[in-house]
Amino acid sequence: MPGRPLPPHPPWHAVSADETLKTLNSRPAGLDTKTAAARLSEHGPNQLLEQAARPWWKRLLEQFNNLLMMILIVAAIASLALGHRLDALAIVGVVTIIALIGFVQEGKAEHALESIRGMLSPQAKVLRDGRRRTIPAEELVPGDIVLLESGDRVPADLRLLQANRLRTEEAALTGESIAVEKHTAPVAEATDLAERSSMAYASTIVAQGTAQGIVVATGIETEIGRISEMLRGVEKLKTPLLRQLDRAGRVLAIFILGAAVITAAIGALVHGQPASEMFMAAVGLAVAAIPEGMPAIVTIGLALGVQAMARRNAIIRRLPAVETLGSISTIFTDKTGTLTRNEMTAQAIWLPEGEIAVTGVGFAPNGNFLRIIDDAPVSEPIDLDENHALRHFLKVGALCNDAELAKDEAGVWRIHGDPTEGALVVAAAKAGLDAGTLRGRHDRHDAIPFESERKYMATLHEIDGQPTLMVKGAPDRLLEMCHRVRTDAGDTVLEPGEWEQRIHALSARGLRVLALAEKPIHAVSELDEAHAEEGLVLLGLVGLLDPPREEVIRAVERCLSAGIRPIMVTGDHAVTALAIARQLGFANTERALTGREVEAMNDTELEICIAEVDVFARAAPEHKLRLVKAMQARGGICAMTGDGVNDGPALKRADVGVAMGIQGTEAAKEAAEMVLADDNFATIVGAIEEGRKVYDNIRKTVTFLLPTNGAQGLAIMLAVLAGTQLPITPLQALWVNMVVAVTLGLALAFEEGEENLMRRRPRDPAAALLDLFLLWRVTFVSLLLLAGVFGMFSWLLHVEGDEAVARTGAVNTLVMGSAAYLINSRYLLRSNLSLQGLFGSRPVWIAIGLVLVLQLAWTYLPFMQAVFDSAALDLHHWLLVSGCGVALFLVVELEKRLLRRKTKSGPKGRDHDSPRPRDTTPRTQ
Repeated sequence: MPGRPLPPHPPWHAVSADETLKTLNSRPAGLDTKTAAARLSEHGPNQLLEQAARPWWKRLLEQFNNLLMMILIVAAIASLALGHRLDALAIVGVVTIIALIGFVQEGKAEHALESIRGMLSPQAKVLRDGRRRTIPAEELVPGDIVLLESGDRVPADLRLLQANRLRTEEAALTGESIAVEKHTAPVAEATDLAERSSMAYASTIVAQGTAQGIVVATGIETEIGRISEMLRGVEKLKTPLLRQLDRAGRVLAIFILGAAVITAAIGALVHGQPASEMFMAAVGLAVAAIPEGMPAIVTIGLALGVQAMARRNAIIRRLPAVETLGSISTIFTDKTGTLTRNEMTAQAIWLPEGEIAVTGVGFAPNGNFLRIIDDAPVSEPIDLDENHALRHFLKVGALCNDAELAKDEAGVWRIHGDPTEGALVVAAAKAGLDAGTLRGRHDRHDAIPFESERKYMATLHEIDGQPTLMVKGAPDRLLEMCHRVRTDAGDTVLEPGEWEQRIHALSARGLRVLALAEKPIHAVSELDEAHAEEGLVLLGLVGLLDPPREEVIRAVERCLSAGIRPIMVTGDHAVTALAIARQLGFANTERALTGREVEAMNDTELEICIAEVDVFARAAPEHKLRLVKAMQARGGICAMTGDGVNDGPALKRADVGVAMGIQGTEAAKEAAEMVLADDNFATIVGAIEEGRKVYDNIRKTVTFLLPTNGAQGLAIMLAVLAGTQLPITPLQALWVNMVVAVTLGLALAFEEGEENLMRRRPRDPAAALLDLFLLWRVTFVSLLLLAGVFGMFSWLLHVEGDEAVARTGAVNTLVMGSAAYLINSRYLLRSNLSLQGLFGSRPVWIAIGLVLVLQLAWTYLPFMQAVFDSAALDLHHWLLVSGCGVALFLVVELEKRLLRRKTKSGPKGRDHDSPRPRDTTPRTQ
């Protein structure tokens, strides 16, 4: 078992290295084996708690946990007790099929915690008994001394004791888009997680340098463990459709049970019918009225949506998410790797002569250099052979640098080393300057590595026979170290105010600014800080940015037109986040809130604030989770995109969690309902469009199915109340329900989406699945089918005198009427009296053809006649049955026409084929 929590401890990032060693009773040479074993026994292994998966039998039993299914089970037991074995067997068969569909579609259990466990390093290099050893990471204990080098995954939370040019990639944990510099000096206790430079956290990657650190937390006590426990405690909400189906199921069950009891009581007490017969009549009414096939049809409709979304690079992991996507009103999106390419790129260079734009994004060395004149780039690229200042600037950037650019096996350009340094290497490559070749020609004689205290890096090379010191670093620091600036006319006096304005202009665009400088140096074999910190000549500035994805700009525009509000939640700096948000076209970019400001707000204040702010920066996992909860409290349906472990809790809490498939961690994918196979934000918009179509088709399907059940239930109830024979037996009703659902009902799941799907605002998630209009339609068609069924049964019983023939005619009338109504249901309000309306859907006519074949078999095959008490019909019977179907189709079309007239004359002219329900999207002020 993973260990119990450690006793209270000081904030490790804020205490000195010596004090940490003393508190944990450790030493620089490491623990001895005996002490390590004792602590392992005390604290437990360095691993995260696993969540026990639900056994398969529990998942299967949960499929029966709804009121309608329970009613059917009780009906089957009652039928068996009264000796109606065939009825009981048929009901049990239907219930089993429905349960199995749900069981299979639910799929595998949650693996989010298991995948997070896999992010802990499997091996760790430690000092034990004063010797370097490699041990399984799960054997680490507080007080162990861990050795880190470039490429390692940090195996536990460490307080750094030594750090040599150490940088770690923490994007998966904090959202920081660039490698974080680390050192050993303590920082303030209130420092944000992303800025705790004296710490290295479990699951992060060493991008550069070496270090020694003392283990201060293992297992669930690490930052990654804290997220794991947060994820475990997140409550997963039901989707809008599931909530609506649950509510509709309860209402329907109460209504059906009430009608069955009243009907049986009147039959027994008023008409003096035997109690056992009336009980079976009540069972028959329940079986007829309950839409047994509806859960299966809804499931199939969602499954078809899954397949359609997969073709659009959106992989759905949990079926109900398909429908939920259609009601999304807010998308919380990470920045790094989601809205941006996660590839630091040089975008602007400012030389003394003016600004130069650098085209091309990412690590591919493709692009040009364009002069900026009157704040706009000229179209003619700069000739690097003629612009020696720019060429020399790029050369210095590539030499004072440790990163390397190379293609991987797949032909994709990658940076090995720090991404910020990599941006300078790529910029040089765009000018035809290969960093490797340059470094071969100009050997590095010595270097001063970058340290955050110094804020610069310096290297010594020989250029044109002259030893030259090259410096790269923070622009404010280099301005202090430079007194002159290099121009075409020669070195001139540096004007600090002018360059500070240029730094501010680049920073205001969200660019990370670096400065480059140099000076000739003589008779120096070993560099020290005194050589670099005076007499430098400034060469210029470079502005770097993790560029936004170009396709995301169009995706954001589509979101806004569809009433969907994108909100950026990132661990990066506010200035950078706002700059990206403005480039992408976000609605509210006047200000950004930081995680610390979010933390200072109570829930009510946050719910108010979230309506006005579209950018949240320096956000920790708990902040993201609070933001999702705040928007949900306002009635919003939220999607949360992310790729890091830190996104897991919010991904799970969101109505739809969306993980990146390429750059996303396995933990993020397992916590999400949807994974983007192409990491393309625009894919979310396509998935939302598909989700809206799926919901529309489910709504049409439910509106189509319920009249069949309503007509059957009313027919049985009316027969009992009138004291006449049942026009349809319970077993025949069960046949009709399954045939209509599996054939005709399925056809509507293949309907194409309405033209205005992405011009509607998100639907109100609190609105009923069946509004007043659709309830009217269900009632109206139920009465039409009832009239056809009773009319056909009464006429055939009078003319033929054969109860079996009369019931066969009634059943076929019900099925043919449903087939005609299927064509009506393709458009809820628009007319179907056109070639497109009648014959525009191949699935509809395939379903009608299939149901005709099934009904002919049901009517004429001897074994079907024996099971269902059906009988052969003559040709004139079929003509009459078909006439009833055509009549129903025309009457429904007439009703549509009257409703269209009424709608057009109304105050809003609302079209029920394109509903615009109450808007619950939080609006900006």
